[in-house]
Amino acid sequence: MSVLASRSTGNAAGDVGDVAAYMTRLGQAARDAAAQMRRAPTAMKNAALLAMADRLERERAEVLAANARDVQRGRAAGLDAALLDRLALDDARIDAMVEGLHQVVSLPDPVGEIDGLKARPSGIQVGQMRVPLGVIGIIYESRPNVTLEAASLCLKSGNAAILRGGSEARDSNAAIAACLTAGLAEAGLPEAAVQVVATTDREAVGRLIAMPEYVDVIIPRGGKSLIERIAREARVPVIKHLDGVCHVYVDASADPQKALAIAVNAKTHRYGTCNTMETLLVDTPVAEALLPRLAAAYAEHGVELRGCERTRTILSDCVPAEEADWHAEYLAPVLAIRVVDGIEAAIAHIERYGSHHTDAIVTEHYGLARRFLAEVDSSSVMVNASTRFADGFEYGLGAEIGISTDKLHARGPVGLDGLTTRKYVVLGDGQVRQ
Repeated sequence: MSVLASRSTGNAAGDVGDVAAYMTRLGQAARDAAAQMRRAPTAMKNAALLAMADRLERERAEVLAANARDVQRGRAAGLDAALLDRLALDDARIDAMVEGLHQVVSLPDPVGEIDGLKARPSGIQVGQMRVPLGVIGIIYESRPNVTLEAASLCLKSGNAAILRGGSEARDSNAAIAACLTAGLAEAGLPEAAVQVVATTDREAVGRLIAMPEYVDVIIPRGGKSLIERIAREARVPVIKHLDGVCHVYVDASADPQKALAIAVNAKTHRYGTCNTMETLLVDTPVAEALLPRLAAAYAEHGVELRGCERTRTILSDCVPAEEADWHAEYLAPVLAIRVVDGIEAAIAHIERYGSHHTDAIVTEHYGLARRFLAEVDSSSVMVNASTRFADGFEYGLGAEIGISTDKLHARGPVGLDGLTTRKYVVLGDGQVRQ
């Protein structure tokens, strides 16, 4: 019998009884599992990840069928195109999920690493050891692949995870969760090391973010309103980013072919991601030659352009940009364009309107590239590359758990290292303090 057919996928609040009591049970189980995960050897964690990958392959048809039900329900509910894109799974995305598990297996296990050992005059050695954070609560919308990505990173970094997906992906999340649970059991790890909340009641979120006795950190992934609520109400630390208003600045010295390729890819590769460019800044000396070529390329992709007055003198069909456009995270085929007078104006625009997520410069001028890297205060700053590279997989971190625009505790794509902390360790040989 399929593992999915043998497990309940109940998602209504009535299936779990009292929500507060249910969440407390999850928290207690996660805290117990975290103690076991702290001492789990790398080989056992890798065995669980490989078992999960194998189970997902075997249950591919059932996972896709569950996802099809979610997508059909989402369309009927009027979900917008960006959310439907995040929700949908296909064979390629399942393949990427399986590959993500194998990549996490291949990554070095950070737990137990000791670095910075220094000898002190007393004869002791002082260093720092990487250790798991403990119990991580992850709250996310739409993307069912987050269930697997989050579980894999939490597991490899020795943490326990409580995952609360959105109601729009409830069948997909339940199907993937069954694969995860089976993989944990096969490897001999506690099933409570990865728990998917089996209720869509909003009270579950309120409880999850207010249980510091059980949960060590919260990571929200979703729309701005969700993340703002989590940041406002949480009683445990939060790793987050609110939105992704990403920029590409094309400098006067830019190679035109590089500029065209980067600006088109950064906007059109995918529309519904936080690292998609939302505003294009073009230096005055190259605007008249470059903007018509860019407009033609964007037209092929059906991208609506909204421009400043100077942009509209070059592109007469461009929609007038309003103040709100410079703040907008469209997550759609819409792009704001502004012509600026050099790098100072570009950096000033990014500082005023950006979200400190990802910003890029296209330039052949080494000094301007270094200045952009130093002065733009974002979690990822790029030279001559598409903003779409701001991704844990592309950075070699494995499947990321999210992107943080905070400065503490992690910044940028959060991979294995971001899910650990450090404690001081002291090595001695009988020393006593005088």
